[in-house]
Amino acid sequence: MAHALRKAAFVACTAWLARRALRRRIQASPLWPLPALEEPVSGRPRSRSLRLRVAARETVAEGVVRLRLEGRELPRWEPGAHIDLVLPSGLVRQYSLCGDPADRSAYTVATRLVEDGRGGSREVHERLLEGTEVEARGPRNRFPLAEAPAYVFVAGGIGITPLLPMLRALPGGADWRLLYAGRSRASMPFLAEVERFGGDRVTVVEGRPDLDRELADLPAGAVVHCCGPEGLMAAVAERAPSVRVERFAPRTAGGRAFEVELRRSGRTLTVPADSSLLTAVRAELPGTPYSCAQGFCGTCVQRVVAGEVDHRDDLLTDAERGDSMLICVSRAHGARLVLDM
Repeated sequence: MAHALRKAAFVACTAWLARRALRRRIQASPLWPLPALEEPVSGRPRSRSLRLRVAARETVAEGVVRLRLEGRELPRWEPGAHIDLVLPSGLVRQYSLCGDPADRSAYTVATRLVEDGRGGSREVHERLLEGTEVEARGPRNRFPLAEAPAYVFVAGGIGITPLLPMLRALPGGADWRLLYAGRSRASMPFLAEVERFGGDRVTVVEGRPDLDRELADLPAGAVVHCCGPEGLMAAVAERAPSVRVERFAPRTAGGRAFEVELRRSGRTLTVPADSSLLTAVRAELPGTPYSCAQGFCGTCVQRVVAGEVDHRDDLLTDAERGDSMLICVSRAHGARLVLDM
């Protein structure tokens, strides 16, 4: 009997020591051979989901609808913030908040119907009717209003939405001006409110603006905030290199082919020049989570073990980019990457 007890105690002690040694080994050498983190960051959504109801819907310009999305004690936000809407089909799209930050009962967004787009705007216009419930994530703000002695705002069409709350939040006496361009006045949402800001501070242009003239005499220390079509933002950036922009379209996915090692899975893949890293990974690991596939939502974030990343997202912070990447849009800067997958 005593011998059996000693043997059982020995086995239990050995098992405990083995578990402790395994934990220490994982912590000291996180790539062997289990997940690198006790709470892996890879493939996790970056914010909790909210359930919202379309309480009001209004056409505010040709092809543009404004939605009031009501909820309970919604997270606070500041001018420049956006939310991700998870549409009924599962598509995820990002929309700037253009309502009142003090209103904790609802978020207000506006979206233009893009006839030749990828389907998100059409789904909003056709399926998000009054009374419809929709999932949202956020809010997040990668386009905050900077502190500056002077401001220049440039909006193209629906790009006015993140700038509206900024204009409302400017302190009295602030030095600012706005250039608002659109295809026609009828197509420009919130034009009446914009013009009420008044005076010679607001310039409204139908058609292509003369940026050389409009941006020729920027005030000293002025910060330019711009949102609109990619061509407009690129043109503004050429004339004001320190411009802050908000974009809701993925950057080009093209580039050189490269190799990626999935360390935990023990697989090595080749990512073609005309394919995304996400596509290549999901061909081998179909369960790899993703959502927007545009570098905005963060669902596909993965930990980088080795290699230099060509970051093409507008979500991760500089600190996060040190060891993470969004595999839907970002690529290898060199010939090889190693991921904790």
